[in-house]
Amino acid sequence: MSVTPKYDRITPIYELLDLPLKLLIFKKWRKEALSSLNGKILKVGVGTGINMKYYPPCCSVPGIDNIKGMLENAREKAKDMKNVTFILMDAGSLGFSDHSFDYAVTTFVLCTISDHVKALTEMRRVLKPSGEMIALEHMRSRNPIIARFEEF
Repeated sequence: MSVTPKYDRITPIYELLDLPLKLLIFKKWRKEALSSLNGKILKVGVGTGINMKYYPPCCSVPGIDNIKGMLENAREKAKDMKNVTFILMDAGSLGFSDHSFDYAVTTFVLCTISDHVKALTEMRRVLKPSGEMIALEHMRSRNPIIARFEEF
């Protein structure tokens, strides 16, 4: 089942929904995971571009997403960053050559990809043999209240 319509709908308020966790936890994790990377980095599920400020300027970072509204927000947020680009693309069908990237990064996106195994296989394909996958992810909560919010 596609989550594209859901994310098209919530694009204008996405960062507001994410704000409590962003301030309490995610900001620290993102900075720790991303600020020391170098080389060519594929950001899968770039969303509104919230991660982009954590990548060092020496990196080349194409960010992909299949939600046009999210990409528009990301472009605006990163308009002064020369090392990032944004591409409308599905994670399950990456339009990059084999062994192109030093890193593939996902942050809280695999739960939104209908065929995450296919997307992970594609990420592995485009990573260099020595490349690394960086994943900050979560699973569906066992708490029914939190799980319901996750499904929103």
